[in-house]
Amino acid sequence: MSNIGDRFKTGTTCTTSGFYVFDGYTDNTNTPSPTQDERVIPLNSGQTFPPIRSQNKAAWWKLQRIA
Repeated sequence: MSNIGDRFKTGTTCTTSGFYVFDGYTDNTNTPSPTQDERVIPLNSGQTFPPIRSQNKAAWWKLQRIA
């Protein structure tokens, strides 16, 4: 089980259902910004962390709230 604040990379499998917040791109940048809908995402255990599709970039996701 993951803890609040744990970070996950695009392409890895989610182990804890919850809400995840965008925490930067894997290339260590924060721009261009993701769309409003992409900043916080719900994810269920077993799903794959997505890229920021609007920018076609891999991202880091931080667990914000366990569902």
